[in-house]
Amino acid sequence: MFFSQLRPTIVSFILFSVLTGIIYPLVVTGIAQTLFHKQAEGSLIYSSNGKILGSTLIGQDFSDPKYFWGRISATIPAYNASSSTGSNFGPTNPALLDEVKGRIAALKAADPGNKAPIPVDLVTSSGSGLDPDISLAAARYQLARVARVRGMSKTQVRQIVNRYTQGRFLDLLGEPVVNVLQVNIALDHMSMKRP
Repeated sequence: MFFSQLRPTIVSFILFSVLTGIIYPLVVTGIAQTLFHKQAEGSLIYSSNGKILGSTLIGQDFSDPKYFWGRISATIPAYNASSSTGSNFGPTNPALLDEVKGRIAALKAADPGNKAPIPVDLVTSSGSGLDPDISLAAARYQLARVARVRGMSKTQVRQIVNRYTQGRFLDLLGEPVVNVLQVNIALDHMSMKRP
């Protein structure tokens, strides 16, 4: 009696283990690799010699004034994808105020002549600590500094920013964003082409 009840349990366990542990993951992986290959591989960007430069999905730490700067990362070390986290600082937390003051000072030191209001996404961290994008306002705030340091015209830099600006989802939801890594790579390529 006991073994007659145990047998269907064991068969069901093996069947569902094979179905959900082997067949389903293989089917989903196959579909992802076929229909969304770039995303399934991490949306990686490669240099011309095949070296991985980064992912369009994960922010990078740019601090040189010739680059656009992304959002602050709350991870330790910065932009560490294995420890994605927000700062969880509330608006009355002194640590948040110190972080904001520090970033404002860095932005003003890098571009002392810029009197424009500083966009909030340049002085606060994102929910994941890995945000690869900045708002269009944040890109425009940094445009003059990047152009000046690189010896380029604002028009040239603006064209690159526009090329890597993603509009609203379905032209309705969210705000336009700029992928920091893609813009910085494009700027480096343009600098290498100049005499």
